[in-house]
Amino acid sequence: MSESKFTVLISDDSILARKQLKDVITKVAPDALIEDAKNGQEAIDKFKELHPNLVFLDIVMPVKDGITAVKEIIEYDEDADIIIVSSTGTQTQLKNAIEAGAKDFIQKPFTPDQVEKVIRAHIGGK
Repeated sequence: MSESKFTVLISDDSILARKQLKDVITKVAPDALIEDAKNGQEAIDKFKELHPNLVFLDIVMPVKDGITAVKEIIEYDEDADIIIVSSTGTQTQLKNAIEAGAKDFIQKPFTPDQVEKVIRAHIGGK
């Protein structure tokens, strides 16, 4: 990535879930610029504005769900690095998210170690 700043977008309708993820990401990547969105449409709009290096998306959200958001983000940028973070991890939804273009999945409630492992796997040496 050519950006000098590592940018992360967190999209979840739960303010608590967004804060928990932000806290973990800040520990793993203290220099990261972290933005958040409260629904799928906002995630799509902010993705187009920010071009983040990594996106964390919930599946069940108002306006547009996470799977629809994944599809629209991937349609806009096929290289988007999207991680699904959801408590509704049915096999069908997970399969749909991966088929739509998500690169990984974290089950809620997550541990800081799970999030850190995924971030390190996706950002490499950054």
